Formats: sequence, structure tokens, C-alpha cells
Amino acid sequence: MQCAPFREALSARLDGEPLGMPAADLDRHLDGCPGCTAWGEAAGAVTRRARLAPAPPVPDLTAAVLGALPRELPGTAAAARARLLASALRLALLAVGVAQAGLAWPSLTAGTAAMSAPVHVAHETGAWNLAVAAAFVAVAAVPRLAAGALPFLATFTVLLAVATVRDLQAGHVHADRAAAHLLLLAGVVLIAVVAWRGRPRRAAALVARERVTA
Repeated sequence: MQCAPFREALSARLDGEPLGMPAADLDRHLDGCPGCTAWGEAAGAVTRRARLAPAPPVPDLTAAVLGALPRELPGTAAAARARLLASALRLALLAVGVAQAGLAWPSLTAGTAAMSAPVHVAHETGAWNLAVAAAFVAVAAVPRLAAGALPFLATFTVLLAVATVRDLQAGHVHADRAAAHLLLLAGVVLIAVVAWRGRPRRAAALVARERVTA
């Protein structure tokens, strides 16, 4: 009888691996084959000595590894600058929102507006300006809203800027009234920067990867 398959199965049993044959067949062979039984005992002794052998001593490299690490992880300074810039943008946007609300409040509550506008028109203007101020404050509090607020506010700002320039040229609006719109422009620019900084980066990374592959 060939003993090689049974010795492979016995070796697998010592290592805790699948035998590759029924365990009963292996046991019957060992009962009738003194050679394989002796081989198994010798293999078991070698395996036991290997498992119980003491691990060789190794030097403690903890201090050397810690000493080789940089004092500051890569990107820490850049991340700190990014957080500082994000905080500055949010504070600036909050200030613009509060200032915009301050301009809107008299028109909304007292019905007074520039160039002697009718009371209801003044109320509408105040409500609109206060809504814009609320949008600025909301984006300052939750920056992820910037991308959603930008299309509407940017469209309004561009149209208002074109109309204001034409009205200035025609003498339909005073310069101080037109200058008040600069606050709105500053808020929209801040929202655009916040939206640009919060844009998804995965798409840009995939495009760059495809270009490198091509």
C-alpha cells in the first residue's frame, strides 16, 4: 500500500488543515502501518518542538521608530490653513448677512425706502433684502447649503448689477443707493468661494486618473 497520501493527511492533521480523505481511513491505515505511525510520532515531536521553541531576542526599536517619525504629519499645516480660511469665510459671510439685515429692517418695519418709494414697495424691498440676509446667515451656519443658494443669488446679483449700472447712467438712482448693493455682491462672492471649496473632489480625481491612464 502506498503510504504517501496517508502521511500527507497526517501532516495536515498536525497542522490543523483538511485531511483530503476521511479521517476513518487514515486511522485504519495508522493502525495497520507501524511505519506511518512512527513517522507521525516523529513529525508530531518536530512540530511540538518548533511551536514551543523560544522566540529569538530582538532589540527594542520603539524609541528609534518614534524618533524617525516627523514631528508634524504631512498635510497638518495645510489642513490648519484650510480650517482657518473656512472659519474666516463663514465669519465674513455672517457679518455681511447681519449688515444686509440692518439695511432691510427699516424698509420692512417702517415702510421707508430710498427715493420715496411707496410703502408697499418699501415693504417688498425690505422683505426681499431680509430674505437675502437670511440666506447669507444660513450658508455661514451650514456651508453645504452654498451650492444650492448660489444659482439663485448669483442670477439676482448679476441682473441687479446690470440694472443698477443702467440706472446710474440714466440718473434714476443715487450713487449711495447703488453702493448699498456692493454688500449683496460681497455676500454672493463669499458664497461662491464657499461652494467652490466644498465641491466634490472625487469627480476631479477620477478625471485626473483617466487622463493619466490615457
